[in-house]
Amino acid sequence: MADIRDIADKLVSTGELTRDEIVILLENRTPEIRQDLAKKASSVARKYYGNKVYVRGLIEFTNYCKNDCYYCGIRCGNKNAERYRLTPEEISECASYGYGLGFRTIVLQGGEDAFYTDDMMGRIIKTIKAEHPDVAVTLSIGEKSYESYKAFFDAGADRYLLRHETADFGHYAKLHPANLSPANRQNCLYNLKKIGFQTGAGFMVGSPYQTYENIADDLLFLKKLDPEMIGIGPFIPHKDTVFADFKAGELELTLYLLSIIRLMLPTVLLPATTALGTIAPNGRELGILAGANVIMPNLSPLGVRKKYALYDNKICTGEEAAECMECLKRRVGSIGYEIVTDRGDNIKYLTGLTKEGR
Repeated sequence: MADIRDIADKLVSTGELTRDEIVILLENRTPEIRQDLAKKASSVARKYYGNKVYVRGLIEFTNYCKNDCYYCGIRCGNKNAERYRLTPEEISECASYGYGLGFRTIVLQGGEDAFYTDDMMGRIIKTIKAEHPDVAVTLSIGEKSYESYKAFFDAGADRYLLRHETADFGHYAKLHPANLSPANRQNCLYNLKKIGFQTGAGFMVGSPYQTYENIADDLLFLKKLDPEMIGIGPFIPHKDTVFADFKAGELELTLYLLSIIRLMLPTVLLPATTALGTIAPNGRELGILAGANVIMPNLSPLGVRKKYALYDNKICTGEEAAECMECLKRRVGSIGYEIVTDRGDNIKYLTGLTKEGR
C-alpha cells in the first residue's frame, strides 16, 4: 500500500490523485497530515487571493420546494415547516440593505418553487443589477432547463450554485426519491458552465451511507467539472426528515477535505459554510485556516431566518447575520485574514474573460 505521506506530497506537488490514493488519504489520516495539508492549502489560497476572505450576502427568499430530498428540512413532505415567500420588492430591499453594508455579491437562494417564474426571476435580477451595477448576482435555486439558465444569465446573473450532492448514482438514490436524477443534476452543471456562469458544485460531508469511496468519486468529479466555486459542509440532521437520528458529519473530516479541495483546485472559491459554523463555534475560522476563503452572512429578513431550516440548530442570528460584519471582521482578523467586500470573482475565470471576452 502506498505511504500516506507520499500521497500527501503528491497532492501538494501535482494536485492530482487516483481514486485509490484519495481513499488511502482519507482512511489513514492523522492530525499531523491534516495540519500539514491545511498549512499547504492556506498557502495556496494566499498565493492566488492573498489574505482576503470574500463575503456574500445571502437572501433565502423562499422555503417552498417541490422536491422531497430525504435529508432536507424544507422538503415538500415536511408538513411542520412554516412556509414563506419574499416578494420581488422585499428581495430588492434586502439586496439594497446588503449593498449599504458593503456587500458586492448577492446570493438568491431558495427551494425549487414554481411560484417564481423565469420572467419573475429575470425581473428580480435586472432590478438588482440596475440599482447596483457593481454587484455580482448569484443564484441557488436548483435544477432548471438550459433555456431557463440562459434566461437568468441574459438577465444579468453572474454565478450559479448547484451542489451535485454525490457523484455516485447508487448513493444519490439513497438520499433522494426516484423522481430525481443524478444524471440530470450533473447535466445541469455542465449546462451552466457552457452558458458562461461562474458555477458552483459540492456535497455534504458525512451524509447518510456515504463511504470514503463516495467522497473520492466526488473529488474526482469536481476535478473533472473544474467549477469556479465548491461548497462542502458537514451533514446535519433535521428532526422532520427520515435521517433525523443519523449522526452529523465530522468537523475534522470537513476541514481535511477543504484542504484537499484547495490543493486539487487551487483557484476555486471555497466557502467556510454556515453548517461548519453550526457544528463548532470557531468552525468558519478553522475552515479559513484549512484553505477556505468565502463566508456567506445572512441578509434575509429577521422574521424568516429561522424558517429556512435545511437542518437543525442552524445559526441565524448574531455573528451569522450580515448586521454583525464588525464581529466577522474581528474574528477573521484574529487569525490573520481580512474581510473584503468586493465581488471576489474566481481569478481563473477573470483571466479567461481577459483572454476570450464575454
